[in-house]
Amino acid sequence: MIQPFQALACPLDGAALQRHGATWRCAAGHSFDIASQGYANLLPVQYKRSKDPGDSKEMIAARRRYLESGVYQPIAAATARAALADLAPGAPAGCLDAGCGEGYYLRELAAAAPPGLTLEILGLDISKWAVQAAARQEKRATWVVGTNARLPVRPASLDRLLCLFGFPVHAEFARVLRPGGRIVQVDAGPDHLRELREIIYPRLKDDPRRAFAPPAGFALLSEDTLRYPARLTSRAQIADLLTMTPHLYRATAEGRARAAALDGLDITVDVRIALLARSADDPARA
Repeated sequence: MIQPFQALACPLDGAALQRHGATWRCAAGHSFDIASQGYANLLPVQYKRSKDPGDSKEMIAARRRYLESGVYQPIAAATARAALADLAPGAPAGCLDAGCGEGYYLRELAAAAPPGLTLEILGLDISKWAVQAAARQEKRATWVVGTNARLPVRPASLDRLLCLFGFPVHAEFARVLRPGGRIVQVDAGPDHLRELREIIYPRLKDDPRRAFAPPAGFALLSEDTLRYPARLTSRAQIADLLTMTPHLYRATAEGRARAAALDGLDITVDVRIALLARSADDPARA
């Protein structure tokens, strides 16, 4: 069963937010309206680094098309398996996707949840366009605009936290996870999209795979590599992949032109999936 996550915190004073109709409100009177699309903006202007932070509407549309093509479905399946492992029926399990984009990985997680298990899910992204797109596609979750640097979540209220190709803030993740709660962190490996990078950059820097060092407050339970070939079959699909990544802005004009001229491309998907457990004796939580 999928339910909305309720243990939100006021981004201004950290107090518990309570939902009153179409508004989240804390005891001090700070209130945050729920938009017609079904999400709340919990990113105060003083926490923004730009007027419209995060991915643009065009990047979100490209990501949705690319992910719906199924190229990254093995990543979604592996992430869901890692997140659902050792969750037993009984008390609901709170799950946050920190940097949820348009919600693809949370939707895949929800679809993979076994009968009898209740997940309370929350998707958060700094891009309002991402959260709008996510909220339109999945009505059972809670969706908020926010930042990983100051998660609008009450302490020790989550059992699982996903961070895929994002910006992990492990001190904040430790604050919101219960003791024993887990992070599923997915990062690009050294050969990820190598074929595309060879086209758009004059040269590639060496990027040897390094052992994952668990951050303070966490123990590393496992570290796995997921690697497989994939075929992009059209100019539009190649353009969507480039548009949804930071490579769009880092590539040279000549490199982007070379990519735009391709009718198809074989790529390597290479990611590291680290499973981290929040230590019960984390001194930062004492």
